[in-house]
Order: sequence, then C-alpha cells, then structure tokens
Amino acid sequence: MLEKEKDEKKVEREASLNEKVPPLQLSGLSIQDLQALCKELHQKIDVVDEERYDTEAKIENLCQKIFELKGKMKRPALKRVKISADAMLGALLGSKVKESVDFKANLKTVKKEEEKVRAADSAD
Repeated sequence: MLEKEKDEKKVEREASLNEKVPPLQLSGLSIQDLQALCKELHQKIDVVDEERYDTEAKIENLCQKIFELKGKMKRPALKRVKISADAMLGALLGSKVKESVDFKANLKTVKKEEEKVRAADSAD
C-alpha cells in the first residue's frame, strides 16, 4: 500500500516537473547558446528564489501576527459578588427551590470541652 502511494507520488512529481520545466536539449548547441541557456536558467532560479523568500516572509509575518493576537487577549479581573445562599440556589436551580435552606444548621457543632479532652489525650 505504501509503496503504491510512493510510486503514485513519484509519477505525479515527474509529470508536474515536466509541465513546468521542459527537458533540455543540449546536443548540437554552441558554446554561446549554452551560455545563454545558463543565464536564462539562472534568471529563472532567481525569480523562483525571490518568490519562495517572499512567501516564507509572508508566512512568518502571519505567524507573528497570530502570536501577538493570542498574547493580547487577557482575561478580565473578576469582581467578588456578595450573594446569599438562597439567591445562589435560586439562580442555579431556577424556580425549583422555594424554601430557604439553612446551611449553618447542617454544620457540625464542636464543643470546646471536647477539644480540650482530645488535646489532653493526644498530649499523653
């Protein structure tokens, strides 16, 4: 499977190169003709290199702009909002909660005497 894909890519590459760059016929050319052909090829190479450099510069510029845009986005500082537990439950659950919930009633109550006894036991 991979070899087949490689062969297909190779054929496509050769076909595109043949379209863009016709094969050279060097036989029967004089020295002046060869020199002119070399100059022409150098000019084509220079044009292609300039285009490649320009596209690389554009890509680099766009990457820098993207990086700058990502860096400029800052999260706003959140403000502390005082809201009662009833209002919070009402906002979260909607109109389902009609009665008030007393969270303090559900907390454990610890007596100071029990803390002293525990502290004494742990010290011994």
